[in-house]
Amino acid sequence: MGIGLVWLLRKIDRHRSINQASKEMNLSYSKALKIINRLEENLGRKLLLRRHGGSDRGGAALTPFGRTFIKEYDRMQQAIKHRVEEQFTDFQRQLPEL
Repeated sequence: MGIGLVWLLRKIDRHRSINQASKEMNLSYSKALKIINRLEENLGRKLLLRRHGGSDRGGAALTPFGRTFIKEYDRMQQAIKHRVEEQFTDFQRQLPEL
């Protein structure tokens, strides 16, 4: 799990297409699909609703869980960033003056 997957999910949400999102990220469609399928399998939940049918009838959209997943990932990233900033400030305070 990393930021690349979240970028992929956001691009799928914007384009309503796994194919378009994967092209924008310079990923093959099959690679993008494997990444998403593996995560859904590990989570035991669906991130995407998929409609088969090609460019005229197909598409993909985030499930409500997929939207929550992205929001919670963003929240976690902000918490991590805040904690690291606190630790760095503590580290700077402990440095001897030169």
